[in-house]
Amino acid sequence: MRVVAGQFGGRALTTASGEATRPTAARAREALFAILADVRHERVLDLYAGSGALGIEALSRGAEHLVLVESNRAAQRAIRTNLDVLGIGERAQLLPLRAEAALKALTRHAPFSLVFADPPWADGQPALEFLEELARRSLLTPAARLVLEHAARAAPALGSSSPLAALDTRRWGDTGITLFGLRAPPPRNDGGPDSDCTPSTS
Repeated sequence: MRVVAGQFGGRALTTASGEATRPTAARAREALFAILADVRHERVLDLYAGSGALGIEALSRGAEHLVLVESNRAAQRAIRTNLDVLGIGERAQLLPLRAEAALKALTRHAPFSLVFADPPWADGQPALEFLEELARRSLLTPAARLVLEHAARAAPALGSSSPLAALDTRRWGDTGITLFGLRAPPPRNDGGPDSDCTPSTS
């Protein structure tokens, strides 16, 4: 596996052996970053990070800072190796935790403007619920973009009261990604000068 483009374009990345992680294919990463376009100055969160390829790709393309969350020990070793070899340890921090246990630690690094989540596909719905919790706890910037990778045939579904809105869904072979943003809050109706309320004349 290699970084696709940017400062570290073409550099090899170490990946964990076995089936504990499933790296995002280069073709899908290239297409995803074409959709995201400019990621310069982003504060990035890479959940279920695996080798860290998505977050490192963002740093390569100009992102400001990266937090990686990964619980698998072999994947943690791969991430540390990649950060050391590329010399980006000062711009990236690994949290060796399960995503669901990382909320408290993440508050020290928030807010995030770009979030990647590449969970085991069977855990797509819980991963989406975790992204919703990031929004509810105000750990995201107002214009944050959140990317969830999932099986192409089964995209996780938002609830009616979700703080997130689906912006785009793409599929490459058996891999799918859905891009989310924060749902705009409903307009206030507090009786102020911009209110639609008509005062009583009785």
